[in-house]
Amino acid sequence: MIKRHARKLSGGRTLLAILFMAVACANASPLAPPAPGKRVSLAVLNPSVWTVKDLAMLREKRLLDVPGLSVVGVYHEKEKTDYAAARRYVEANHLDWFTFHPIAADLSPETLFGANACTPEFRKIFEQCAGIIFFGGPDIPPEIYGEKMSLLTEVSDPARHYLELSFIFHLLGGSQDEKFKPLLGRRHFAVLGICLGCESLNVGTGGSLVQDIWSGTYGLSSIEDVIALGRDNWHTNPLYRLDPSRGLFPSSLHPIKLVPQGFFCARLGLPPNVTPSVYSAHHQQIKRLGKGLRVIATSLDGRVVEAVEHERFRDVLGVQFHPEAPDLYDPDFRTRFGPDQDSPISLLAVLENNPPSLDFHKKIWAWLGRALVD
Repeated sequence: MIKRHARKLSGGRTLLAILFMAVACANASPLAPPAPGKRVSLAVLNPSVWTVKDLAMLREKRLLDVPGLSVVGVYHEKEKTDYAAARRYVEANHLDWFTFHPIAADLSPETLFGANACTPEFRKIFEQCAGIIFFGGPDIPPEIYGEKMSLLTEVSDPARHYLELSFIFHLLGGSQDEKFKPLLGRRHFAVLGICLGCESLNVGTGGSLVQDIWSGTYGLSSIEDVIALGRDNWHTNPLYRLDPSRGLFPSSLHPIKLVPQGFFCARLGLPPNVTPSVYSAHHQQIKRLGKGLRVIATSLDGRVVEAVEHERFRDVLGVQFHPEAPDLYDPDFRTRFGPDQDSPISLLAVLENNPPSLDFHKKIWAWLGRALVD
């Protein structure tokens, strides 16, 4: 990873060093005032190679169809992801619509939920973009939401969580500080949280998580017991974990239930009695709701939160599933979910054969596109 910012400054450094750091940060930022009517900017967190590929696919298939869209990938320099690889991918594929914005200011669990060293960066990104996406990823450190760590929780990249949770708090506010004035109080702004991003929306606004669905929600302690729940209640594929050598798909496709007055029905026009299938790859879920959030979709049995919206801010959506997964839209991709399948199946065909599943996914991206230009 290429270091573009000055290192952390101790209290004994001189004013000159402080000024040098400020200039370095300003020069590192690719953000500039957009040309009126010609450019729509979207920020994304965790701009890995896979994130770039996902966005390129969404643009190519015109699922995210926004003329003049530019994307800035925001990350903290202490994150574990190899963003140098993402930069090389962008350059090699001539993706001139994608740039990067590294952040170096220090964050800790004690400084996330209030004005901190990253506040100027958050404000600058917010003011120069029309929306933001928080993508999927690893488990959030439970200490942030006031719990001990479960034996089944795996924390691999705290720096990423510190940045994203603090950014969410700056955007939406939260119960951690009721007097804090969120950035979204100033103007319209679109926010989409996907999988981890949905969990981060919840924790960033003061909520908590179930650290493992199968043990914490269903009280199960074995893969065999999870398999017995049936596929509608699988949020990853337990058959894959039982025997990875079989080459089964590690994720799950399962139906969800929509809340009649929620975002999907009231805003996207879906009837409340439909159960669209979604691509699922997670083992945690929302427990205590964050400030301002409400549930808009659940698993069929109602025990797992599948999506949330914000009560105050119109275009804030968190989904526990993966509408960005390229495999969902690739007619040539085929896989097997279980040993009972004689031949691989197409995920796209599953969506098409279970209406309105494909339309449901398309509507999510169409909403985001509209929200970015409104």
